[in-house]
Amino acid sequence: MNIPNILTLARVAFIPLLVVLFYLPYNWSMPLAAGLFAAASVTDWLDGYLARRWNQSTPFGAFLDPVADKLMVVVALALLIERYDTLVLTLPALVIIGREIVISALREWMAEMGKRGLVAVSWIGKLKTTLQMVALLILLALPPTHEIAPLGVVVLYVAAALTLWSMIQYLKAAWPHLSRSM
Repeated sequence: MNIPNILTLARVAFIPLLVVLFYLPYNWSMPLAAGLFAAASVTDWLDGYLARRWNQSTPFGAFLDPVADKLMVVVALALLIERYDTLVLTLPALVIIGREIVISALREWMAEMGKRGLVAVSWIGKLKTTLQMVALLILLALPPTHEIAPLGVVVLYVAAALTLWSMIQYLKAAWPHLSRSM
């Protein structure tokens, strides 16, 4: 066990705490839930940086890191779908969740074929992730009635559009291998 893996495990441990904070009936609970999400987002960057810098990459970390990321994002989106209870937020949230499932399966399949590099994270994926985190921070921190909350929804739509764009790029890169398997 090393520090990058401990940070990744901490991100997983943050998930139930995020849910509890989200449902607490206090004014401070929403900003605290957003703060916890922000801390988890920072550990996502930090664990990878430290693993590379200290040469501490492990198979366990390589497996758990993307799982922890997706779990945290999907749980946050599910909580927000309930809070907003509207198609306006549900639609981009489901696009993001669906894309994560498709790309995870595609990466696993391509890795089995020894072609994982064809579906490596791109700059579009990194931009999508950044905008997604910004949107989720805004939406977790503020009630739907707050005047800044619509900005979070708009940023989530931009992230969802980038999500579709990056998924299309990954599928295009993998298509020659996918089409041979039909």
